[in-house]
Amino acid sequence: MAAKNTSVVLGERYDKFIAELLEDGRYASASEVLREGLRLVEEREQKFKALNDALEKGELSEVVHDFDPDAFIARMKNNHEVSA
Repeated sequence: MAAKNTSVVLGERYDKFIAELLEDGRYASASEVLREGLRLVEEREQKFKALNDALEKGELSEVVHDFDPDAFIARMKNNHEVSA
């Protein structure tokens, strides 16, 4: 797929930040900086969606009436000691 040329106005703050990253040699171009930023936003959105999906699944699940928090904590501690 051919790359599409898109124009954006970042403002002085982000223009300066990108210039600093380029000057330091951390990125080869402003496009590279923006692609990395978009990749991070995409990753965060995927994590947010997974969290929301898990919350929804939990809300739709049955309520456990015989839950013993002390036994649960003991099991978790035991599992941690075994795997450590």
